[in-house]
Amino acid sequence: MEVIKIIGIALVSLIIIILLKQYKPEFAIYISLLSGVLILILVMDKLTGIINLLQSLASKASINSTFLSLLIKITGIAFLSEFAVSICKDSGEAAIANKIEVGTKIIIISMSIPIITSLLEIILKILP
Repeated sequence: MEVIKIIGIALVSLIIIILLKQYKPEFAIYISLLSGVLILILVMDKLTGIINLLQSLASKASINSTFLSLLIKITGIAFLSEFAVSICKDSGEAAIANKIEVGTKIIIISMSIPIITSLLEIILKILP
């Protein structure tokens, strides 16, 4: 049922944005932001369930909790940056959107260095 709520929020927001752009185009971005935040709030309980499941699987598989935490943070950064990029592109600021993409990609790469290092060490131990 959450899908119906998400689609409903999106469609109502779209109609309001189309109507606002005719009279007050500067307010359209606020409706877009508000709808995005509402949708994020709707899916937060699902997201916490996924995180809890990943944590329980990681503890059963004896995976380092630091790596799991990094993966969750990286995924969060990717989602938030996509949200920001979409907002920038909707408001006609493609240049800022591109800079957000580049900046977050660099942050994601720098955050993933410990995981990559650990994987390379495991591979080197396996190889003769």
